[in-house]
Amino acid sequence: MARLKLNIFVTVKQVADPNIPPSHIQLDDSAKRIISPFGIPPVMNGYDANALEEALRLREKHNGKITAITLGEESSRDVLKRAVAMGANTAVLLSDPEWTHADGAAIGQLIAAGIKKSGPFDLVLCGRQASDTDGGQVLHWIARHLDIPVITPVVKIEAVEGDSITVQRLTEDGVQRLKVKLPALLGVSSEMNEPRLPSMRGLMGAGRAMISAWKKKDLAVELSAPRVELRKLAIQIREGKAEMIAGKTGAEQGAALADKLREKGII
Repeated sequence: MARLKLNIFVTVKQVADPNIPPSHIQLDDSAKRIISPFGIPPVMNGYDANALEEALRLREKHNGKITAITLGEESSRDVLKRAVAMGANTAVLLSDPEWTHADGAAIGQLIAAGIKKSGPFDLVLCGRQASDTDGGQVLHWIARHLDIPVITPVVKIEAVEGDSITVQRLTEDGVQRLKVKLPALLGVSSEMNEPRLPSMRGLMGAGRAMISAWKKKDLAVELSAPRVELRKLAIQIREGKAEMIAGKTGAEQGAALADKLREKGII
């Protein structure tokens, strides 16, 4: 018998638009982050959008509630409003100056604490990784601190029956079919779905949405993990040049090319 209601948490992250041209990428040394160029606002991490879309589809089948949760600065309210506009019921922002440079382990610990504080949960959906770091570690730390199993990367949810969920996990050789008891955490891959666009009604409602905001004193979590330090990597770029070899015939062009190669000491 299908489960009647699901309390689903979806982690979302606000990231710099991955389509920013490399020449426009800037780093803020003090804040240790990528700066979004003027006119190119941050976006929801792509895999997280897939996770949210799957949560919406599950709610359509089984009813329940969807809570979007993120860790970031006050500006991260925008990604939560986007989640509400897409259809999330509620949203939670975890924001404290001391968490600005937390690494994946600490972020996972904090998000897990935020989920616990928000209430009971049946399923946690995360993007398989974030486009700005490509780490793919945070979801494992969340699962560890919630003491629940984790499966990633998931490309399909086949069924939710009773207290279990059946999924397809992507492997190097194809897909692996797994059944796991709830509550559980799934790392969603982009093959799973195509995220919907918010409706006009959803966008209007998101503007009025109340977003819970919690700081260090609200979660009472002591972090022991090291902080992330952003370092610049300088890469030498070599420019290539092309020279057209003149000649009326192929023989003349071949002879001229041979002369050029001899001048360069190549032959």
